[in-house]
Amino acid sequence: MTSPTGAGRFAPSPTSALHLGNLRTALLAWLFARSTGRAFLLRIEDLDTQRVRAAAGVAAEQQADLAALGLRFDAPVVWQSERLDAYHDALVGLETYPCYCTRKEIAEASSAPHSASRPYPGTCLRLTAARRAELAATRPPALRVRAEGALSSITDVLHGESTAPVDDFVLLRNDGTPAYNLAVVVDELFSGIDQVVRGDDLLESSPRQAWLAHQLSGTAPSYAHVPLAVNAAGQRLAKRDGAVTLADLQARGASPSQVLTLLASSLGLAEPDEAVTPDQLLTRFDPDRLPRHPWVATQADAL
Repeated sequence: MTSPTGAGRFAPSPTSALHLGNLRTALLAWLFARSTGRAFLLRIEDLDTQRVRAAAGVAAEQQADLAALGLRFDAPVVWQSERLDAYHDALVGLETYPCYCTRKEIAEASSAPHSASRPYPGTCLRLTAARRAELAATRPPALRVRAEGALSSITDVLHGESTAPVDDFVLLRNDGTPAYNLAVVVDELFSGIDQVVRGDDLLESSPRQAWLAHQLSGTAPSYAHVPLAVNAAGQRLAKRDGAVTLADLQARGASPSQVLTLLASSLGLAEPDEAVTPDQLLTRFDPDRLPRHPWVATQADAL
């Protein structure tokens, strides 16, 4: 499925159109992959939207926006909703236990003094058989991995080494849906993805995902967690912030080429009025020179 040199990926959820922050991360993922001789793959993370008819249409719009910017992929799209058997198969080799905790109970446990090092304190791991049977009669359980307080480290291209304890995180939600942390790890191993570029809001989840990759007899990918795009208030960029999608900007008269220039200039790879292509940006790309701070995306107002 991938080249012998591995692969990078972009993995959006088809819940809404890609905004400038998403497109910027996609561009960075493409540059990281191409600059290291890797293939570049697309995965649609539709586990939460698999029953929503609009998901396929949104995903098609997302792919059209990426293509309009000149970003191409090297293999057929992987849809998580078509890989449910693979996620359930991965559970077979893992040590797990049922968890009956409600969100409120978990939130209360997370505010306890011990929770700084272990976000989930293993409440349901210590249940007696009688108590487990009692709870099973009232609510379906989620499924947690038994990590036993393991420590896991990753090395990020932009953030350096990050070490964190691995709590007994959820692998299967109580409605039977595979959890994010399980699905992404299984998918990276399946597709031969050995480079993950994504927003730095996901940095904290990477040590547990690296740990899980090893539990599944795989190798964790290399990581680059890139700064987010934010609004004028410093909050994570969202569609409510105005003209932040490609379609919004095109409606105001901006071309995809101009949007690409905007994204490239925010990364220090182009002048604000310079027409560029992804291949041209590739010749200028140097991870060591990338901005380390969030991008305030108000420049889009000038397009």
